[in-house]
Amino acid sequence: MAQLLVLYNTPADPAAFDHHYHGTHIPLAKKVPGMRSYLINAGPVQSLAGATAPYLVAQLTFDSMADLRVALSSPEGQAAAADVANFATGGATLLIFDSKTV
Repeated sequence: MAQLLVLYNTPADPAAFDHHYHGTHIPLAKKVPGMRSYLINAGPVQSLAGATAPYLVAQLTFDSMADLRVALSSPEGQAAAADVANFATGGATLLIFDSKTV
């Protein structure tokens, strides 16, 4: 399985972030082709190692890295990526990786 992990830093206006993220961004992102699951944290993220915790963590799962790359380059993936600038005023880190069960 391939993962897209997005770590959103604390935004300037958390209420505006939440409104846009849930009302606009999630519906856009759910149109990305090939996505198997879309998870976000259900409450505050807590840091165990002393680093600043992200405001929100999103994890999108795809069958393979090839599927993830196709999804990111699709019109739907490009629209979701472009939308990040509309609400993520604190910035975001996007990570992609293959995952395996251990």
